[in-house]
Amino acid sequence: MKVALIQMEIAEKNTPGNIVHGLDLLQEAAANSDIAVLPEIWTTGYSLGRIEEEAETIDGSTIAAVRKIANDHHCAVVAGSIPLRHKDGKIYNNTVVIDKQGSVVASYSKVHLFGLFNEERFFAAGDNFDTYELNGVICGSTICYDLRFPELYRHLSLQGAKIIFVPAEWPSARGDIWTLLSQARGAENHNYIVAVNCVGNFKGAPFYGHSMVVDPMGKIIAEGGSAEEIIYCDIDLAYIDKLRARLNALADVRKELIR
Repeated sequence: MKVALIQMEIAEKNTPGNIVHGLDLLQEAAANSDIAVLPEIWTTGYSLGRIEEEAETIDGSTIAAVRKIANDHHCAVVAGSIPLRHKDGKIYNNTVVIDKQGSVVASYSKVHLFGLFNEERFFAAGDNFDTYELNGVICGSTICYDLRFPELYRHLSLQGAKIIFVPAEWPSARGDIWTLLSQARGAENHNYIVAVNCVGNFKGAPFYGHSMVVDPMGKIIAEGGSAEEIIYCDIDLAYIDKLRARLNALADVRKELIR
């Protein structure tokens, strides 16, 4: 299975331009992969002052355009995340997952909101921890700050997730932690971590880039740099089964102790 990590440069206060640019990159990635993944809030970036006006719905124009690209190229898409207004009227930092026929198969709202950036002022917190099937593989979704909460990854892994996607807007100032946590989440659960960061700046602070695919032993098998690019990586799903046949920490989890 070939995945494409769209390490996009996201501009401040330019939602229309970001949408056009992101869809252009997605067209290229989808034409050359089985699953294409965008970064976190790639439409608005962290310029959230107009979030009430710029939030979309799952049946809005951006998701419709992503669904068309998925269907046109027969490529599944993990549509990073965008601010979505749900039926309850609240806005969530939301990943929409689309299969290669262009159908929505899953929706994940960021569970852990980043207090340092006061995300709770702009977003409601999600509470859905379910896995889903994509291209015949059980997968899970998380977003950025979720990386710091290993219990979420363990929960998804115990549900059978073999690939966990992590769209992010992670800063250079904490780049070493991005790498450390991405590797740890793969190694401790024996699955693939597809962590897709952005590049660019927010209020003068650069984002880290270094999107990566981590294998079930915690080894980085593909990694981007600090500029915009699309990173392609072939994932060997059979490797998970081979590894777990020899060493499977998931089988030894004492679920009765998990609260």
